[in-house]
Amino acid sequence: MVNISIGGLEFNVAVAGDSDKPALMLSNPLATNLQIWDPQLPALFDHFRIVRYDSRGHGETPPGRGPYSIEELGRDALAILDALGIEKAHFLGLSMGSITGLWLLINAPGRLGRVVLASTEAQMPGPDMWNSRIQSAHEIGMENAAEAAAERWFTKQFRDANPGEVERVKAMVRATSIEGFAASCAALRDMDLRESIRGIANRVLIIAGRHDMSTPPGMGALTASAIPGATLVTLDAPHLSNIEDTANFNKAVLDFLSAPETAFLQARLQKQTTTKRAPAKLPARKTVAKKAATKKSAAKKSAPTQWAKKKTAAKKLVAKKAAAKRARLTAAKQQTFRKTAAKKDKKGAKMAGAKQKR
Repeated sequence: MVNISIGGLEFNVAVAGDSDKPALMLSNPLATNLQIWDPQLPALFDHFRIVRYDSRGHGETPPGRGPYSIEELGRDALAILDALGIEKAHFLGLSMGSITGLWLLINAPGRLGRVVLASTEAQMPGPDMWNSRIQSAHEIGMENAAEAAAERWFTKQFRDANPGEVERVKAMVRATSIEGFAASCAALRDMDLRESIRGIANRVLIIAGRHDMSTPPGMGALTASAIPGATLVTLDAPHLSNIEDTANFNKAVLDFLSAPETAFLQARLQKQTTTKRAPAKLPARKTVAKKAATKKSAAKKSAPTQWAKKKTAAKKLVAKKAAAKRARLTAAKQQTFRKTAAKKDKKGAKMAGAKQKR
């Protein structure tokens, strides 16, 4: 353990591992301390130089003046790296620690290598909830906060089966200073990184817990979708997935941090290829649509012509019928005229015969 002075505060920092190995910074959740990472240490020591620290107002780091901001928490992490002479480090943060990681990715991307963010989101909704927690801490103390946190952070099955581990975490919450807890709640309440994270270019892994009530898995998925190229892993775990599902958590972290760069390049190439192939289907759909529109247009154009033909045929039929009718009338008139003329001729012949007799 070493103490590093930042802005008049003595930060409690733990550094362990070979200095020749890549540095990995671990940032703790709200109301816990650097011991929250104990389940990860055996797996990580073989690969990294581990830097853990108590966030301001947590563990053995005094609270200072609050309320805090996410920027302030991010600058604390940078100051610790500076004091240790670490130019660049991988980063693993959970909950509040992961949001500190988001700020670093946005504002100091060159200081970070690959970044793992567990139980994260870019905005914490519900300002009234945070104000209530702040008020409760000041009025009642941290005992009530510890009980409430255990219910949110672990499943009932885990609490029943592992009371010792749950009590270890509750002890961290009780030991957190009220001022540090309240000031950190204010930082989480006021932060909104939803737009800023869209410009992140580092390699990022987001770990979500399927049973997480504090940062639901949908929020982790939404954050991952907003960060270009981010990878999302969902564990069958609650908020503190690093404790309740240690084996799968450690595997996800190590697989990501130790993966060869070619794996990321291949994944990006595959994604780009898939993206490029999609538009190729568009002309086909467009052509079909165009053909359909042409066919429809032709049908519209041909419709009046067909109607005109039908109309002309109907007129011709009417005219033909009228001509036939006129012909029948003419024939009837002519027949009547011939009959009348014949009668007249017959009558004239009779009159002529009568005159001759006289």
